[in-house]
Amino acid sequence: MADFKKLTVWQKARELTVATIVACDEMSGTTATLVRGQLVRAIMSVPANIAEGSAKRSDREFARFVRIALGSATESENHLIIANDLQLIENGIFDNLTSQIENVRKMLTGLEKRLSGDADKKKPRFAGSR
Repeated sequence: MADFKKLTVWQKARELTVATIVACDEMSGTTATLVRGQLVRAIMSVPANIAEGSAKRSDREFARFVRIALGSATESENHLIIANDLQLIENGIFDNLTSQIENVRKMLTGLEKRLSGDADKKKPRFAGSR
């Protein structure tokens, strides 16, 4: 695979991660510490899995890491919703981050489909199949 830093989805996930960490820095209190820790771990996993997957030997392996990144993005959205429910994050920031997550998830879904489709095309045909 090409340099992960050139992938638009990685760039968007990186921007989302930075924005989320900045928002987490504004959270305070005991409950915020718990939510912040979970959210930062989950959101950092998104670009990390895209980067790691891009170094794999096959599209199938890369697609697996993209699915993991998609799961982490969804987990992050859950943590953001809870942070918003607990009023740990401002509504405007919540809306912005949620919108960014939805965009990254769409991009990840498209990449996963493309990678899985490419992997299916590379499957060897069984003898005698047409």
